[in-house]
Amino acid sequence: MKNDLIWGYMLYLSNHMWRDETSAAPWYTPPGSLYSDNISTEIETWDAIVPFLAERQYNLVLIDVGDGIQYESHPEVSAPNAWSKDFLRQKLNEMRAVGLEPIPKLNFSTCHDTWMKKYRRMISTPEYYAFCADVIREVCEVFDYPRFFHLGCDEESVGMQKNHEMIIVRKADLWWHDFYFLCNECEKHGARPWIWSDYLWKNEALFLKNMPKSVLQSNWFYPVFQDWSTTALPHRDRCIACYEVLDRNGYDQIPCGSTHESAINLYQTVAHGKEKLSPELLKGFMTAPWLATRAEDYYGLCTSAERLYYARKHLYPETLK
Repeated sequence: MKNDLIWGYMLYLSNHMWRDETSAAPWYTPPGSLYSDNISTEIETWDAIVPFLAERQYNLVLIDVGDGIQYESHPEVSAPNAWSKDFLRQKLNEMRAVGLEPIPKLNFSTCHDTWMKKYRRMISTPEYYAFCADVIREVCEVFDYPRFFHLGCDEESVGMQKNHEMIIVRKADLWWHDFYFLCNECEKHGARPWIWSDYLWKNEALFLKNMPKSVLQSNWFYPVFQDWSTTALPHRDRCIACYEVLDRNGYDQIPCGSTHESAINLYQTVAHGKEKLSPELLKGFMTAPWLATRAEDYYGLCTSAERLYYARKHLYPETLK
């Protein structure tokens, strides 16, 4: 029986993680859309998706916080329509009341830090470290000191920032120095650090040498796991192989799939995890819809939830009531 598995769903509060104010609009906005200072989350859509997830027996919601709350320590980064901390607390309590554990996410990758405003141009400076410590502390307080804290840390590369006004990529010891700093700030407040694992794809030796086992991993892959051709697809195969690299090397992980690129990806993600990964290290599964929390995306948000629920019903029926 695996009734203790995490069945997670990623939900946006802030959508200011992709591109910057001067580059093309994020891919999930309509063509021609421009950057908006406001977050796009709609309360009505949030209030609709929460009971939908509860009905399908999800037990964890990973919330992309970003600039979506009114920070006391750094009000200058908060979006104009950011939620008050008291209002967010109310919404988190509503989640808990229906069996959903809310977990915060602040992405500290230089590819996904538009939410930081001026501090994203101060990377690895004393001002930056003070800012990071402050916002992690405040978010932990609002979330009532969660057991996990997702730090993002994905896709920090030149290629992923080619349309940004400024490209910043930390490498070698500096990346690890900043990463350890962020982990330590989470642990100060009782939260286990949790990250996206794609640093592993191209830096396996450094990852295995330097990555603490205390950090919860979420490798991710969103297309189909195989197609009808026999053509080798090295990138695809490498991404998938990293689930097993993490497993062989003793890392706890929550594989993440999505309906973003394939309708069958989530079923394949769960099937692969069940077949290939050690039960003692496999902590659950998660879906990331990569859609804003707004009415026009509600169907897609529900579809992503349904796809992981379908996989669970077929592959882990013992975990359902």
